[in-house]
Formats: sequence, structure tokens, C-alpha cells
Amino acid sequence: MRLRAVLFDMDGTLLDTAPDFIAVAQAMRLARGLTPVANQQIRDVVSGGARAMVLSAFDVDPMSDEFETLRLEFLERYQSHCAVYSRLYDGMEQLLKDIEQAKLIWGVVTNKPLRFAEPIMQQLGLASRSSVLVCPDHVSRSKPDPEPMLLACRKLQLDPSTVLFVGDDLRDIESGRAAGSKTAAVRYGYIHPDDNPGLWGADVVVDNPLELRSVLDRALCSC
Repeated sequence: MRLRAVLFDMDGTLLDTAPDFIAVAQAMRLARGLTPVANQQIRDVVSGGARAMVLSAFDVDPMSDEFETLRLEFLERYQSHCAVYSRLYDGMEQLLKDIEQAKLIWGVVTNKPLRFAEPIMQQLGLASRSSVLVCPDHVSRSKPDPEPMLLACRKLQLDPSTVLFVGDDLRDIESGRAAGSKTAAVRYGYIHPDDNPGLWGADVVVDNPLELRSVLDRALCSC
């Protein structure tokens, strides 16, 4: 069946959002008179969410009240700092243009809450180009459950088998596969050093966004 749409995970796939997360964590350390930690230390755990990033930036018991205070502060700071340094990955703008010129639909399915995802899409000028944005706010179960993918397909009025889902986490691939879509894993995203996208069971694995263009042309756009 011919490919009709490409759906992207947000953090680590469509966008490099780590610089804003890193800036928030480092600002919190600075406010407490602490020296910065290595930026890579935070970047390596971005896919684990606020909890993982706070634990990477602070030596704190995750069961303590102090941790919860830090986590809430992290999210509050990020709310007003979520689209300062975040950018499309190199090559992604060209890929999006190619997708649009090919008359394909593209959109975003993310585990990022709407209160962060929507402003980022708007401030980067992507909201008017994206055909759908599905966040945890819209579903009862997030990725790796297929519900977010299935909802996006319903909104687009597309059979999941005509959709390619691109992600940088095993949860993305599991969600896409369970929904009945084709899947592409990216190596350039927020991959933990001990993880291997080649073992996730994706239909294809790519090293950069422009490789996806050849994937679309060669294999996934054919009838």
C-alpha cells in the first residue's frame, strides 16, 4: 500500500531539544552555587524525561521531597524556556520540504505534554505545517502503547499501514509496529550509550534525516 504520511517523534527525532533541557538544569545548579555538570551527562538521559535529567544533574535521592521539589522546578523553568535553543536537526528542514513537495502528510506523535510541545511547534514555525500533533494529553496510554499512533491515523483519516513512524527510542518503534505502521529508527537522537537502535526491530535504521529521503524514495513510497 502506498505511503501517505510520515509521523515523527519530537525530542531527539524531529527536533534537538536537549540544549533547552541542559540550559535549565545548569541554571538550577548555578542558582544553588553548584558548578556545571558535563552537558553530555544530561543529553544522554533526555529520553528518560524530567526525572532522569534531574537525577543526572543532582546527587539526590529520587524518593526524597528534595527530588520532587527539583523536578517541579525543572518543569516550571522549562515551561518558559522550551523553545530558546531547540532546533530542527540538520537536514530535517530539507526532508520536511521534500515530504511536502511529494504531497505527503507529516505530523508529530510525542510523549511530551501538550503544554510544552505546542509552544515549541508554534515558535519554530512548524505548527502550521504539521497535519497532526498527538501528545499524552490526548490519550489514555502513551507510547509504547499504539493508542497515540492510532489516534493520529484516525485524525488524518489514514490506514496505519500507509504511515511511516520515525523515532529515536524503542518505545517509538514498539508503538508504530503495534499500530500496524512502518517504522524507522534514527541513530542521531537521544540514544543511551548502552542502547542499540539496530536491535529495536524497526523496518529501517538511519544515521541522519536526509537518509530518510532515500528510504522514502527506495522502499516506502512504492505501491
